[in-house]
Amino acid sequence: MSVSPECGIDGPALTEHEAEALVEGICFKTGPPRSVGVEVEWLVHRERAPHDPVTRDELAAAHADLRTLPLTSGLSVEPGGQVELSSRPAPSLAVCVSEISADLAAVRTALRERGLALAGMGVDPWQRPRRFLRERRYDAMEACLDRTGSAGRTLMCTSASVQVCLDAGREEPGVMGFARRWWLAHHLGAVLVAAFANSPMAEGRATGWLSTRQLKWTELDPGRAGGPSLTHDPRHAWVRRVLDAPVMCVRRDGPWEVPDGVSFREWTRSSSMRPPTRADLDYHISTLFPPVRPRGHLELRMIDAQPGHDGWIVPLAVVTALFDDPEAAAIAHRAVAPLAERTAGAPAPHNPLWTAAARHGLADPGLRRAAVTCFTAALEALPRLGASTRVMDTVAAHADRYVRRGRCPADDVLSPPGVAREQRGG
Repeated sequence: MSVSPECGIDGPALTEHEAEALVEGICFKTGPPRSVGVEVEWLVHRERAPHDPVTRDELAAAHADLRTLPLTSGLSVEPGGQVELSSRPAPSLAVCVSEISADLAAVRTALRERGLALAGMGVDPWQRPRRFLRERRYDAMEACLDRTGSAGRTLMCTSASVQVCLDAGREEPGVMGFARRWWLAHHLGAVLVAAFANSPMAEGRATGWLSTRQLKWTELDPGRAGGPSLTHDPRHAWVRRVLDAPVMCVRRDGPWEVPDGVSFREWTRSSSMRPPTRADLDYHISTLFPPVRPRGHLELRMIDAQPGHDGWIVPLAVVTALFDDPEAAAIAHRAVAPLAERTAGAPAPHNPLWTAAARHGLADPGLRRAAVTCFTAALEALPRLGASTRVMDTVAAHADRYVRRGRCPADDVLSPPGVAREQRGG
């Protein structure tokens, strides 16, 4: 192979069977749940004029400032200039909240000195997608995603989320073994989309969807943004999903190749392409965007970025409680079980349940019932998990303001209320 070290693809060729074994071994690391993590993405707006675009030079200077901060979490910049903080695996919810909160305070202070602020929205309501980062990875991603329309550019450049990361769970059968946690993630996920929908606008207009971010994921190729079948063992289903998913790019010197319709499985069998390596497999997995992604742990990726300084805490706390507290987990499992009938046997998010969650939020009666039950169970579980008064009060405030009233943060964006009703009626 003639490749530069920066591509990171040196290594022996990988066969199809070796790739299957690696995916099965690395994506579900089972054991008793011990750790929690979160990735919080934010749009960067002008503090006093959020409708006005931030220039490339201003973003570059702000990002340079942020890289000098002594942060505990990992700092990264997304293609459109969004800022992301990724926590370390934390031994408890309390530690995770404390570390990210301290880092966010430092980031906000640094941005404020340049007249900028973090904005918690699932999709930027005003700005058109524009690339800030010019890197071969994102050049290839843009070229690949453009084949299915404009959704990819929106997700790359003007979207933000809260991603909750939890251990995969125990291997042995039990109340919340890893197979049941996997099942719960895919059905509770629709409830989370509805309860935290916060992207009803794009490019200055209402879209008719409360989570436009989730709508955009459904507009991508299901092979890239869809989950696997839930009718098979999670490991086997995910192995098939990974190997049969289309390859986004083949890294090499110069511009990266963007093959059209070639799966990773086909790549391992190809005689016309350079053979893939372990690094290629790892990279390929990182280019798949299902709502629940196993990376040794479970990434729940369906939650819109949340408003306010502490809004991100709510999905983190609720999800942690519903997965890691046995009593709350059992209640959540029963609450979402009736919703499984609405998936029509199709993987998330390309099924009627997830569509209803993204379009109507908690105005959907079934999703509202499940959300009320799950939030109540989470609030009862949080003291058992050692949550602080701040965390419990923040979750309770979200439940009172939104969940129990059949609303979500997107309803606050759609003002006056008559506009919200008109848009939902489409």
